[in-house]
Amino acid sequence: MSRDEDFTAYMSGRWATLVRSAVLLGCAQPDAEDVVQTTLARCYVAWPKVERAGNRDAYVYRVLVNALTDSRRRHWWREQPTPSLPEDADPLDPLSEVDVTDAVERALSGLSHEHRIVVVLRFYAHLTEQETADSLGIAVGTVKSRTSRALAKLAGSEHLADTADGKTP
Repeated sequence: MSRDEDFTAYMSGRWATLVRSAVLLGCAQPDAEDVVQTTLARCYVAWPKVERAGNRDAYVYRVLVNALTDSRRRHWWREQPTPSLPEDADPLDPLSEVDVTDAVERALSGLSHEHRIVVVLRFYAHLTEQETADSLGIAVGTVKSRTSRALAKLAGSEHLADTADGKTP
């Protein structure tokens, strides 16, 4: 398989997951797509290096986190999300999948940047503790402690309180 074919196959198989990861890391959908496009452009240029990496996904997620950090540094003055929506949903409506997704995104927005990155990489991207540590350039123990603190904060999140009835995100 040629370099272009290998990259295209990788990209098409991971695009949606990478975009969703960027959204869970705090990007709006259009911004997430831009960050993922930047990530994949950077990875394409360095594709031989990505191929030599022990874990392609961990390498690409590291580039994604760096691209997201870079984009936030450049655009600190842009629109910022508000903590509440203009209108609340009817509390009598059954919890829909959209509501659960919204609750998870709100709960994640309450985490620090470092904690949110670890939670998304561990539980959405399904990276191991070691792969997460390698992706972020930190120790496995740091991944464990950040994960523990983040999960404790998520457990107490008011946004997830309504999902405790067996409906999980």
